[in-house]
Amino acid sequence: MNELLALIVAKYNFWLYIILMMIGLYAMIAKNNLMKKLVGMNIFQTAIILFYVSIGYKHGATLPIIQGGHGTHDAVIHAADYINPLPHVLMLTAIVVSVATFGVAMALCVKIYQRYQTLEEDELRIRLSEK
Repeated sequence: MNELLALIVAKYNFWLYIILMMIGLYAMIAKNNLMKKLVGMNIFQTAIILFYVSIGYKHGATLPIIQGGHGTHDAVIHAADYINPLPHVLMLTAIVVSVATFGVAMALCVKIYQRYQTLEEDELRIRLSEK
């Protein structure tokens, strides 16, 4: 039992990401307001980005820049001493896509509100079925 508790405490960041993902998923599924769904989607994306940045971290590793390796062929490179930059680069791209998606979705919400005077999904569905 103590081993399981120690494992759970040691990986507390993953549990935090799971909780954030569930909050975002709940907001996207259970809420009827489009803005709440949008914020839930953003929380979900942020949790995934934090998860990937977290798994890209390596304790005791350094940036993937070779120190003193320029011009000398004697330098031995130990790949285990460097951080893998790929997860961080991918998540930087994901952040940009997330911000762009959120901006476009906000603009669509503004247009929907201007046209129908509501952001509630049920009311929108009723109004659209009347036409």
